[in-house]
Amino acid sequence: MFTIPGKAGRCCDGISRRAFMQIGGLGFGGLTLPQLLQAESKSGGSSQKSVIMVLLPGGPSHLDMFDLKPDAPANIRGEFQPIRTNVPGIEICELMPRLAKMADKLVPIRSLVGAPDDHNVHWCVTGWETHPEQTGSKEIPGYPPGGWPSMGAVVSRMQGSAVPGVPANVDLSPDYYDARFVKSAGLGQAGFLGPAHAAMEVAAVDRKNFQVQQGSIERLDDRKTLLREFDRFRRSYDNRGVMERMDVFSEQAFQVLTSGRLAHALDLSKEDPEVRARYGVQSSDSPVRGGGKHLDQFLLARRVIEAGARCVSMVFSRYPFGRMLKGDYNWDWHKDNFAEARGTLPLLDLGLSTLIQDLDERGMLDDVSIVVWGEFGRTPKINANAGRDHWSKVAGALLAGGGMRTGQVIGATNRFGEHAQQRPVHFREVFATLYHQLGLDLHQAIFKDLAGRPLHVLDDHRPLPELV
Repeated sequence: MFTIPGKAGRCCDGISRRAFMQIGGLGFGGLTLPQLLQAESKSGGSSQKSVIMVLLPGGPSHLDMFDLKPDAPANIRGEFQPIRTNVPGIEICELMPRLAKMADKLVPIRSLVGAPDDHNVHWCVTGWETHPEQTGSKEIPGYPPGGWPSMGAVVSRMQGSAVPGVPANVDLSPDYYDARFVKSAGLGQAGFLGPAHAAMEVAAVDRKNFQVQQGSIERLDDRKTLLREFDRFRRSYDNRGVMERMDVFSEQAFQVLTSGRLAHALDLSKEDPEVRARYGVQSSDSPVRGGGKHLDQFLLARRVIEAGARCVSMVFSRYPFGRMLKGDYNWDWHKDNFAEARGTLPLLDLGLSTLIQDLDERGMLDDVSIVVWGEFGRTPKINANAGRDHWSKVAGALLAGGGMRTGQVIGATNRFGEHAQQRPVHFREVFATLYHQLGLDLHQAIFKDLAGRPLHVLDDHRPLPELV
């Protein structure tokens, strides 16, 4: 099912919001679909810059991917060897030879700091630590009422849709809780910006509830007329002018359903079979998730960006999501770390390298920024179960594309990979860099939370000067 999530509450326009809206329903008891799509501030920027966020839920091991320590003791260095890349002096794990051949298009960050020891991709999605549900008090110090918005929500708020019928903010992740790992932070959550800017979630690849079926246009037109009648009625009692622009957003809502542009992008059967094969997605796998390998998400991300989306979020794991209780742990490898890595890293290597190469061949790579990361790093010391445990003192990330100065490494850890020794990089510095590459100056942008308090979503963090 196709949903737009958002917490109940009152948004900046004062309209009461429902928690969920399902496309198939277009209900009238609370919000209409046009309300959810309504931009609550100036929108309509013309930039075609975009970003793809690849989440590795569970906490990927920085020591076994982009920051190997071959000279460390055996109980730290692990089983893998670093290999040379096409950039002198840069080495990565031997299980990722395809990425090694395109290191000139990559930026490994080896000194990412600021993450809490918390299985929640909220940090990766918003740049801010999450907090418990607000039960007794309506405010938690340092936590804005309504919650922090995702990058996609901020982009939607500031730029709006680039192409009619294609939302600015799209979430490709499955709706299983372990895809966001344990705590369900929405990858495209709107926070205090309001559900109008929440990601359109494409839960699984089954789009039967998303596409407008043949012969149903008339029914939608009838519903459209009904929506307009309701809106006119509500407008007649609205003394704040909130409803004045609703017809415009009614058109936008129905464009999403009737244009077919997004539905076409999500249909992998429309893709060249040779291209699907390059991504590791066979015709027999579509629209099923790549035989449980999730490689289809890399291709879907490219297609949705190509269709006009500004921010696409996805998650990658070796196993199908929803199987945590059966012993599949995504990237949370407390045991058998090296066996898990041997099965997972080559798949990541294939999907990510193909995405980068595909974007480059299509002339899109300079306009599409890619970030790959998880919620924290893993312990330098290998435990008794041949695994690595949680390590929040330092983590790793990978950037690519976006017109950034690639072909370099940023930061370094000490000889055991325990902490950042050179150039610590905060999560929000990465956010600032990605916003900058999108053409957005977030330091000039002030948003208001649901209590009316002005906020800067980046605090005082700036873009990485090494990259921009």
